[in-house]
Amino acid sequence: MSSGQPLKPLSRDRDQDREPTLTIAQVAERTGLSHDTLRYYEKAGLIERVGRTTGNQRRYQAADLAWLEFLLRLRETGMSIADMQRFAALRAAGNITVADRLAMLREHRAELADRIRALRRNATVLDHKIDHYEQLLLDEVEHEQPGSDRTT
Repeated sequence: MSSGQPLKPLSRDRDQDREPTLTIAQVAERTGLSHDTLRYYEKAGLIERVGRTTGNQRRYQAADLAWLEFLLRLRETGMSIADMQRFAALRAAGNITVADRLAMLREHRAELADRIRALRRNATVLDHKIDHYEQLLLDEVEHEQPGSDRTT
């Protein structure tokens, strides 16, 4: 899921009255996360305990996938695991923590904006250096051509 694409739709269980669920393999395929990473996210408290079948197999619901998608956005934008854990703990505590979660996201967004500005500055410097080297190569080719006129 690192491509920023939305999750694929869930398929229904045999019992149509229940919410559709996915196995760990299906979630891994849809998110791009490995089975081990999904288990780690659960053990680390990033995702709440996932429901299980009578055979103790994990079954993920739509809300689990939506939360995983958000966690991946946090990870892709550079949020640390420790901060993601803190955010997940606040989320698990309920609506009383909305202000704290909002503050965390605003701070993270400001840090992301700073990194974007720095990346743009760095890209500009690289563009200038690329232009410089391309010009050097053009100048070199003109010097090597017999009878070339450098005034044009």
